[in-house]
Amino acid sequence: MTIATDTEPDTPLLFARVLDGTGGGEAIDWPTLQQWQPGPGGQVLWMHLCRNQPGVYEWLQNHVGIPEPTAELLTSDQTRPRAFREGNALVATLRGINFNPGAEPEDMVSMQVWSDGVRVITLRRHPLQTPRQILAQIDCGAGPGDAGAIVTALTEAMVARMSQSIVDMNEHIDLLEDMDMDDDPEAMLTKIATIRRNCLGLKRHMGPQHVALEAISRDAPPWFEEHDRREIAETIDRLRRYLDDIDVSKESAVVLMDELRTRALSSNERATYMLTIVAGIFLPLGFLTGLLGINVGGMPGVNNGHAFWWVAGICLAIIAVLMAIFKRLKWL
Repeated sequence: MTIATDTEPDTPLLFARVLDGTGGGEAIDWPTLQQWQPGPGGQVLWMHLCRNQPGVYEWLQNHVGIPEPTAELLTSDQTRPRAFREGNALVATLRGINFNPGAEPEDMVSMQVWSDGVRVITLRRHPLQTPRQILAQIDCGAGPGDAGAIVTALTEAMVARMSQSIVDMNEHIDLLEDMDMDDDPEAMLTKIATIRRNCLGLKRHMGPQHVALEAISRDAPPWFEEHDRREIAETIDRLRRYLDDIDVSKESAVVLMDELRTRALSSNERATYMLTIVAGIFLPLGFLTGLLGINVGGMPGVNNGHAFWWVAGICLAIIAVLMAIFKRLKWL
């Protein structure tokens, strides 16, 4: 079997498979795809396109017969998840976590889906691992066998990949909870803020996904079989659990951040308190030494060789009295 998984020169095609209905598929190129017609036995064609290639918008309208507004939606940069039925076709925009090198967890990549039960067209702008995952299953003979199964497999895989990001965030939170908060609180605050931002980003971007999946389950055309609807319903439940886990991670990050800030505030208050005590001790001493340091006649002890030691003794006595008073008042 020929495996054409790379974009063909001057075409938007990333790969295409004609499903055999038993989990496998035959690879076809762009010229063959243009002439393809469904054969006996309910063949299904799945093509994965790069939507930012020139001519995709026109090809969807002229060759596939997709209405202009839908073709515009399939090739636009509007990535909010949504799904609807258009005649006998299912149209959807889904989001997945961006696992490309250098991407942040809250970065999202979108995939547009169109299917009439005989053809399945998926489109993306940035590299997306989920279609490659399903493609590998088909090339091994263990993939989906019809259009509904492809849509179901894609949605399941996109939602399932969320779990790794959630597990990673929870592991980071566990590590931060085990760390000594006094070692480097500023670095810990930065890490916690990053985790919290990732949680908020995932929740904001993936929250609308379950609405789109519910629309697929509820409004899909007749070729979307009942077992496909049940699997979509299970995917919706899994997505809701993941969103709940994100909320737990976010709350854990908030608790850690509040504890760090409370400790920092307590440390600052303690330092201010000790400086106040020191100032309270040295204030009378400063007054006494300042009084004795004025250059006017009649200063006592000027001609006494032991006067310095008398002044030092008086200062020590003042310190002792103040320390006793502070302890009695429980300031120390």
